[in-house]
Amino acid sequence: MPKFMMIYRGEATDVASMSEYDAKAVFDKWAAWMGKVGSALTDVGTPFGPGTSVVDDGSTREALSLTGFSIVEAATLADARALTEGHPYLSEGKGNYSVEVYEMMPVPFENA
Repeated sequence: MPKFMMIYRGEATDVASMSEYDAKAVFDKWAAWMGKVGSALTDVGTPFGPGTSVVDDGSTREALSLTGFSIVEAATLADARALTEGHPYLSEGKGNYSVEVYEMMPVPFENA
């Protein structure tokens, strides 16, 4: 079954800076989503720390506001997108956060 990477985009708040009550609320939302997605979630992923962008001209610039990833299995891109329904990263509803969904394609020379 195809795998899809969900990349989280937007300036997320570090859970370490939250009150215990607020952090628990965030974890509860994630637990509910993970339970809903079930076995389709093959890798819950990890948050990203500080980053940089290396450009093909040798320069560097500020990295995009990417904050983490998860990997899911689904039959199609549309099915993978449907797994974002109820996703805690999309709960603010103000357009500040997105989940970018990409199919993970095989590397052409992997079995050469």
